[in-house]
Amino acid sequence: MKLKDQLNNKIELDYIPKKIICLVPSITELLVDLELKNNIVGITKFCVHPSDLKQNKKVVGGTKNINLNKINALEPDFIICNKEENTKDIVAQCKGITNTYVSNINSIKDTLELIEDFGEIFSCRTKAKSISNEINRKHLDFLHFMKNKKSKKTAYFIWKNPWMVAGNNTFINHLLEVNKFENIFKSKSRYPEIDLKVFKHFDDLEYIFLSSEPYPFKEKDIAELKVFSKAAKIILVDGECFSWYGSRLIKAFDYFKNLQLDLVQSDFSI
Repeated sequence: MKLKDQLNNKIELDYIPKKIICLVPSITELLVDLELKNNIVGITKFCVHPSDLKQNKKVVGGTKNINLNKINALEPDFIICNKEENTKDIVAQCKGITNTYVSNINSIKDTLELIEDFGEIFSCRTKAKSISNEINRKHLDFLHFMKNKKSKKTAYFIWKNPWMVAGNNTFINHLLEVNKFENIFKSKSRYPEIDLKVFKHFDDLEYIFLSSEPYPFKEKDIAELKVFSKAAKIILVDGECFSWYGSRLIKAFDYFKNLQLDLVQSDFSI
């Protein structure tokens, strides 16, 4: 089998991988939903779904640091990385061990392409097609749900100290757009650091979202931001629904519907 990963790196396989190490939490979840749980031998400490996985699989490090000795000891025949979540050095080290697939996800379309690739690589085409069909169905239903809704100017925080937001060319920004949340930082690339004083220039800002990951924002953080943006509603949101690709999208669209309904209700309650 000859194919390319999402960075156009060539991969040649003359076998169906049976010992997989995944260094991307959302893709680990996807592999389980593709019924490949028994094929996973290594994961990161952030691979928390399903909840029992870390009890049964070897943790080989984080997404930004890995233990090469642990990886080599597992004798994997396939490793999965991500351009954003793993470093170039990690990818290079993994390629030195075995065939390595590097994902690059900025849209739902990219996610569907990834699922199709996995269907081929792991010979689980029927299950992959089923997941893709369900994502497409949920996506179309949500687009219909959003059809007559107006855009809302929004900022989405992912980190504190330094304060960082989601900008353009990110999966988060793509899902904000699907929700008709107009990202006020879409002119900036990736995940820029910002000075909170900038919010004094956004009088028409309607929402500030504080993500549950990678930084676990809490209620106490709302008060700190409120000083700089008195008009905007500051809301804690599920970071996994906004940033995890793969099969998580099936649950995400249900979450987005409920979020939209909650925001409408809170607007009327003012």
